[in-house]
Amino acid sequence: MKFSATALRGAYVVSPEKIADERGFFARTFCRREFEAFGLNPNLVQCSVSFSRRRGTLRGMHYQLAPHAEAKLVRCTKGTIYDVIVDLRPHSPTFGSWFGVTLSAQNRLMLYVPEGMAHGFQTLQVESEVFYQMSAFYSPDDAVGVRWNDPAFGIEWPIAEPIISAGDRAYPSFAG
Repeated sequence: MKFSATALRGAYVVSPEKIADERGFFARTFCRREFEAFGLNPNLVQCSVSFSRRRGTLRGMHYQLAPHAEAKLVRCTKGTIYDVIVDLRPHSPTFGSWFGVTLSAQNRLMLYVPEGMAHGFQTLQVESEVFYQMSAFYSPDDAVGVRWNDPAFGIEWPIAEPIISAGDRAYPSFAG
């Protein structure tokens, strides 16, 4: 795997290294030793999948509070998404900054999201599916979020009028 640092400290775009032949290819998408070598949390305890029927669907911006803060490894297994993270770690040099990357079934890129960052995405194709691996179990009491269009972050979403749930739309502005 190749780990490319993003503009946000501790977040990486991860690309599988393909071993190809006439049949197709094989690629590793997770290796505990490689994640540890980059100082990333390799303790994946839960996996989830999200499916969105319509282009422009926006899910986010979600995170979990300590002691259940979670790292995530996010991959688009069908379709295409614009994946976004926001650094909400108060002592981080990139606090309040955001980063976005296009993940697709075709490019097979993954985004490693460290603990303390909000995460969300917008679908760029119909019938897009996202696979998540998380380092902490889901804790409903610690599941929170911030507004997807909060001016404090200035996230530049590709589709201006998203399809968004009432719950995600109701998240408060960040007052960090």
